[in-house]
Amino acid sequence: MTKNFTSEFENDDLYEHHRVVATDGQVPLRVDKFLMNFIENATRNKLQQAAKAGNILVNDIAVKSNHKVKPKDVVRIVLAHPPHENLLVAEDIPIDIVHEDETIMVVNKPAGMVVHPGHGNHSGTLVNGLIYHIENLPTNSNERPGLVHRIDKDTSGLLVVAKTEFAMAHLSKQFFNRTTNRKYLALVWGNIKDDEGTIEGNIGRSFKNRLQMDVFPGGDFGKHAVTHYKVIERFTYVTLVECKLETGRTHQIRAHFKHIGHTLFNDARYGGNDILKGTTFTKYKQFVENCFKVLPRQALHAKTLGFRHPITKEMMQFDSDVPKDITDCLEKWKTYTLNSKE
Repeated sequence: MTKNFTSEFENDDLYEHHRVVATDGQVPLRVDKFLMNFIENATRNKLQQAAKAGNILVNDIAVKSNHKVKPKDVVRIVLAHPPHENLLVAEDIPIDIVHEDETIMVVNKPAGMVVHPGHGNHSGTLVNGLIYHIENLPTNSNERPGLVHRIDKDTSGLLVVAKTEFAMAHLSKQFFNRTTNRKYLALVWGNIKDDEGTIEGNIGRSFKNRLQMDVFPGGDFGKHAVTHYKVIERFTYVTLVECKLETGRTHQIRAHFKHIGHTLFNDARYGGNDILKGTTFTKYKQFVENCFKVLPRQALHAKTLGFRHPITKEMMQFDSDVPKDITDCLEKWKTYTLNSKE
C-alpha cells in the first residue's frame, strides 16, 4: 500500500516504500543502523544518501542518518515514485501449471523463483508471469494478484492461485480456518529423537536478526504456529521428515526446526549452510560441501496441497515430484550412510 506524504515536502507526492515501528524495548539507535536490521540488501551508504535527500521520516519528520530511533517511533522511507511491486509488469515467464480451470490455478514453483515483487526483486517473479498468462487477477489485502498464500524464494513446490474475487475469498477463508492440507518434505540436520511429533510456539520477527523469524514459546509476542512432523528416513547426521502445517507463518518450518535444534540442511539464513552435525574428518567435510553444491538452497519442498474447490466444493488434492536437487542430495546421503555401516 502506498501513501502520499507532504510533511516538509509540501508540493511533492511521496510514496511509502518501507515502514517500521520500533518496539517498546527499542534502545536508542541511529536510524541508518536501525533500518539495516529490517531491509534486505540495504547498505549504510544507500540509507545515508536517502536520509541526506530527505527520504527517511521518523514520525513524519525528515531526519538525518544519525537521528536516534526510540521506542514506538514510526520510521518510513518515502520516495517520489511508487514501490516497484505496485508497478507490476507482465512477463512471459514459463509456469509449471499442475491444474487450471475457470476459477483456480495450481502451479509448481521452482526453487529460486520469487513469488511476488518486493525490495530487490522487481521482475522475474511468479506474479509477473501470472499476470502475463491471466488477465484481471484479483488482489488480496497486500495488492498481490492471485496470491492466497506463498512459499519462500528457495523453497520449491505447490501453490494455489485464485483467478476470481470469489475464489480469492473462498480460498483465503480455508487457509484462515486451517482446513487446507499442506505437507512439506524437509531434510534437517541431526538425528531427530522421536519418529513423529509436534512443534508448537509463537513465531515472530527475531530481535537479533530482523531477516529471521524466532520462536517465542508461551509468550504474547508473535503468532501462534503449529508444525506436525514424522520421520521418513534417517541418514546418520541428517533426517528426512514430512511436515504438516496446521498454521502458515512466515518461515514456519525453518524457524520451528531450528528452535528444536534441527536446522534445515543448507538453510543459509538460519545457519544450516554450516556443518552442524557429524565428524571432524576432512573427508566428511568435503562430502557435505559436495552435498551443498548439489543442493544450493534450503532442503524444503512443498510436496502436497489440498483444499476445497471454491465452486464445486470438491476436496482437491495435488502432489508434486521431489525436485532433482533434493533427490540427488538424498542419494548422496543414502550412499554415505550405507558405506559408514560397512
